[in-house]
Amino acid sequence: MTSLNPLYPDYFADPFILKHQDRYYAFGTGRSAREGMAFEVLTSPDLQKWESLGGALLPVAGFEEGDYWAPEVAHHNGKFYMYYSVGHGDKGHHLRVAVSDRPEGPYQDQDIRMVPNEPFAIDPSPFQDEDGQWYLYYARDFLDGERVGTALVVDRLKSMTELEGNPQVVLRASQDWQIYQRDREMYGRTFDWHTLEGPFVVRRNGKYYCFYSGGAWINDTYGVNYAVAEHPLGPWVEPHNHASILNTHLTGLTGPGHNSVIVTHDGSDGIVFHAWDDDRTRRQLYILPLVWTPEGPRVERSPTVQVQS
Repeated sequence: MTSLNPLYPDYFADPFILKHQDRYYAFGTGRSAREGMAFEVLTSPDLQKWESLGGALLPVAGFEEGDYWAPEVAHHNGKFYMYYSVGHGDKGHHLRVAVSDRPEGPYQDQDIRMVPNEPFAIDPSPFQDEDGQWYLYYARDFLDGERVGTALVVDRLKSMTELEGNPQVVLRASQDWQIYQRDREMYGRTFDWHTLEGPFVVRRNGKYYCFYSGGAWINDTYGVNYAVAEHPLGPWVEPHNHASILNTHLTGLTGPGHNSVIVTHDGSDGIVFHAWDDDRTRRQLYILPLVWTPEGPRVERSPTVQVQS
């Protein structure tokens, strides 16, 4: 059991929070297109009291019964761009983009497969550098090397709906804690499958930090770590100890991960993530303080914001 309480009682996985004007908007995996709209969107004035606004994305033609994963939203030139993946179950996921005039939506898909040659791509995360250039980080499958599995890449955005088409590797799996499943059958072969997913980049103290989740989202091996670079395209370097900075041991929560970062009211950073409830039936929304030290970012156990009893 943990003393931490979720900030929203219902299912809300892969959480991303956008601040626009004086409100926060949270987007997450959970509400399916079968209910009319994909991706539930929540809103809050203070990161504590959340209200559901319903679904955010109009279903994509051909994927009315699809599975929609991990939305993130960028605001650029008065428009809101939602990046996400859709597939059937865990098969055929590909990256797409939808546009809205309002942060809460509704978002209209632009009928674009952003990486059409990838058999599997998930977790797109937009990042704008100080010079105005946008980049898209995402996860794709690698079948070469010692640690086969899903890992992280980045590509420049030529526009908000088109990638340059020259993805650079951000990070490949390097540790056993990043194993998703041993002897997993994939692409007609059997692998000890590793997973790095959910990239999210921030610039702090003159460097770029790419947070990511590793392991198996379905159990307590899941956790968050980071890599550091001098440029959004890398090269990226992992910290020497390779240990996750957000995990079940730190939080008492099962499988904390798939994070984003939000600047809170006082200007400090909060790490936004999901974790399983005690019955392992729902992944729910949490925020903890993300503190910057000379050794790197550290997650604090005490909540940044907490629901009132």
